[in-house]
Amino acid sequence: MVAAVKVGQPAPPFTLRLIRGGNKVSLDELRGNVIVLNFWATWCAPCRKELPTLDRYYELRKDAGLRVYAVATEDSLPVYQLKKLFDVMHIDPVRSIKGPYDVVGNAVPTNIIIDRNGVVRYAKAAALDLDRLNELLVPLLNEKVK
Repeated sequence: MVAAVKVGQPAPPFTLRLIRGGNKVSLDELRGNVIVLNFWATWCAPCRKELPTLDRYYELRKDAGLRVYAVATEDSLPVYQLKKLFDVMHIDPVRSIKGPYDVVGNAVPTNIIIDRNGVVRYAKAAALDLDRLNELLVPLLNEKVK
């Protein structure tokens, strides 16, 4: 399914249904922000290390226009069992995503990064550490909307 998401191409439309409040947010509503869609699983050790890093990074850079969404894969624990985790996270946990987005190569964590102009700039199955987050996101956060 992720074949529709190609680096260097406009991001396909999506709608996220958030766990907190059940609100929905679309790609169109997020235009002008740098977006990270993080697909993770509760059983994935690299995911459990990456998620707190993403959360801290988001907390520090959200004022610069960064938006991070954590999409738990279907083989993770049920939402009600993740409530304690979501209560301490700053990034928005996602209940469902509507659109042609999924993990890359059936591997988690998968991160998809969309720039301020709605172009996919990164789509890989690999955990991001602080250095890689800075390398990928700082240039995008410094870009202006065209």
